[in-house]
Amino acid sequence: MDVLKIKASKREILGKKTRFLRRQGLTPVHLFGHGLDSLALQCDTPNLQRTIARAGMTRLITLAIEGDKQPRSVFIREIQREPRSGELLHVDFYQVKKTDKIRFDVPIILVGEAPAMKEKGRVLTHSLTSLSLECLPDKLPPNIEVDLSPLEEMDQAIFVRDLSLSPDITVITDPDQMVVRVSEARIEVEEVVEEEVAEEELVGEEAEGEEGEAEAPAEEKPGEKPAD
Repeated sequence: MDVLKIKASKREILGKKTRFLRRQGLTPVHLFGHGLDSLALQCDTPNLQRTIARAGMTRLITLAIEGDKQPRSVFIREIQREPRSGELLHVDFYQVKKTDKIRFDVPIILVGEAPAMKEKGRVLTHSLTSLSLECLPDKLPPNIEVDLSPLEEMDQAIFVRDLSLSPDITVITDPDQMVVRVSEARIEVEEVVEEEVAEEELVGEEAEGEEGEAEAPAEEKPGEKPAD
């Protein structure tokens, strides 16, 4: 896997004035990490967009800051966008040491086809969407691919303990947790039928009540004489 690199320069424009940076094609960035003072930086927006698309939140990036002798190893920690337009507003980088292990939640991706799904009336339940891992920064996989081809029968499942990972990686997630399962599709017919019956009974009761009111004689008001 090729190394992702991006350049940044130190930023003096802060707060609401950063909108002027965006007009110049620059995105405000913050760099922080354990035992590190936060640094205000800026990156070329098109280059940053391409890096985000390739790195996601789980791929190690080499960050070269203008004026620094040594590049830094970072992960993208947070991305802020304008809700309507999707414009990139701000990015946070988290610096790590290549010699220190880190813990990350890595997304699970289902690949291939489950033979059991060829039959009608079956559904594939994806119960676990990420896996908590511990490893050195350069050993962290961008995602975990789970092959569905072993699922050949109904109610067959794949658990965390079934996943094959590098010996350099420690899985923190419970090994007995289910990742994906083939099960029968359930159609809730009984509940609908019961609701229809209840509605019919209610309509019948209302109709009987109206008939009873129509047949009942009118009550005499106090002091009134019955009509001759």
